Amino acid sequence: MQTLTVSQINEQIKSLLESTFIQIRVEGEISRVTYHSSGHIYFTIKDEKSSLSCVMFRSNAAKLRFRLEEGQHVVLAGAITVYIPRGNYQMMVQSAEPYGVGALAIAFEQLKRKLQGEGLFAAERKSPIPRHIRHIAVVTSKTGAAIQDMVRVAQKRWPLLKITLIDTLVQGSEAAEEIATHMAYADRLGADVLIVGRGGGSIEDLWAFNEEVVARAIAACKTPVVSAVGHEVDTLISDFVADMRAPTPSAAMEQILPDRVEVLYMLDEMMSRLAKRVEQMFSLKKERLEYLRSRLEQHAMGRRIGLQLDTVVLLRNQLLQQIKRQLQHKSERTEPLYGQLTKIQMQYLGQKREQLETLLERMKLIDRQRRLKPGYVQVVKDGKAIDLQKVEKGDIVSLQNERVKADAKIERVTPL
Repeated sequence: MQTLTVSQINEQIKSLLESTFIQIRVEGEISRVTYHSSGHIYFTIKDEKSSLSCVMFRSNAAKLRFRLEEGQHVVLAGAITVYIPRGNYQMMVQSAEPYGVGALAIAFEQLKRKLQGEGLFAAERKSPIPRHIRHIAVVTSKTGAAIQDMVRVAQKRWPLLKITLIDTLVQGSEAAEEIATHMAYADRLGADVLIVGRGGGSIEDLWAFNEEVVARAIAACKTPVVSAVGHEVDTLISDFVADMRAPTPSAAMEQILPDRVEVLYMLDEMMSRLAKRVEQMFSLKKERLEYLRSRLEQHAMGRRIGLQLDTVVLLRNQLLQQIKRQLQHKSERTEPLYGQLTKIQMQYLGQKREQLETLLERMKLIDRQRRLKPGYVQVVKDGKAIDLQKVEKGDIVSLQNERVKADAKIERVTPL
């Protein structure tokens, strides 16, 4: 019996399995999904009794229309292989499809839940469509029927409108990225409204408007965005994110543009009402003017001024007479009071004069008593006369009489 190494036996098993299970399809439930930074996807597919390890390499993972998630029921297509270093066998998945539901439907619901959770569908983040639109930027294909329909409707409803077309791929694998790029460009044009869309088609044809990159480009626009994709029955991710959804491209123009016939009719109605209102106001003002004119004639300014002047003169004369009477009355009361006041003042002055003479006599007497006798001096310290008993050794004092002042320093104080 031949003896084999571990590597050899694993290589033989690998060759046997890969030659036996070249192309298989496996149904089951996904678990333990891991998206690696390399782009590879590692997961397990299982049923009630068994499980099988799976790997989907980056090249195949990039083709998936939906995201593999825990618990999904799928059908996998691929082959069985063996990882020789560990001796583990696994399924190398080439494609995956949801069991019973289309991959696009799953991808649509997954992205819808994700963006809704981020608040991109919230009404409070959406901008209102302006009432008066002069410039629209349209992101669509220049060869499609959509732009022709929109231009036709716009010319019919509002010929003054300016339309800027940004020619864009709206179908195919590169369409989503180009739509997002061109929307960012259109947002910088200063248009009043931005319309993104295309005509009808299959779900695969319209799929670019279900891509996340397009949804985020719509959400990033500062210009109000109208999503006008497909027919009325088609609902796409771009419809949920945009500020307004239009069932068709031509309906978008009908929804946001006024009808010139209706506007002209409305202007005629407004002009008619305005003319009637002006006529009514003119009539009322004319009646008011006639009334004021008659009042002015009855109460002419010159006449009113004359009456007011007569009143002023009369009041002036009355005031002068009143003042004269008051002065005469006050004068009669003042003369007796003046005599009494003079008499009182003379009596008061006499009393004060007698008091003054008495005080002068007393001052002379005090001055004679305080006059120093010959040989006596007064001791002054700090500008004040003090008793000699209050002098202390070291004091600087002044000795003065009526004629002389002598400064001295006390050397000794001896009680007698």
